[in-house]
Amino acid sequence: MPQYVYVLESLTDWYTYVGMTKNLENRLQQHNGWVAKATKWHKPYKIIYTECFETYKEAYHREKYFKTWKWREELKMLIR
Repeated sequence: MPQYVYVLESLTDWYTYVGMTKNLENRLQQHNGWVAKATKWHKPYKIIYTECFETYKEAYHREKYFKTWKWREELKMLIR
């Protein structure tokens, strides 16, 4: 089953969140509900970027890169 690395952006402020999942729709519902503790204070969210990987290991390494400051700067450029 494919693994997705995703970036969420809060619709109420500029907060972004990076995560990894097998089911994007379900995970977005969790973030917009009360299930995900890390994001509950900035909801609602929209998905602004995703990448799909065949293995967990590939997705895990990409997620770690997405959480670096270098990627955050690249993301700002992509969104603009």
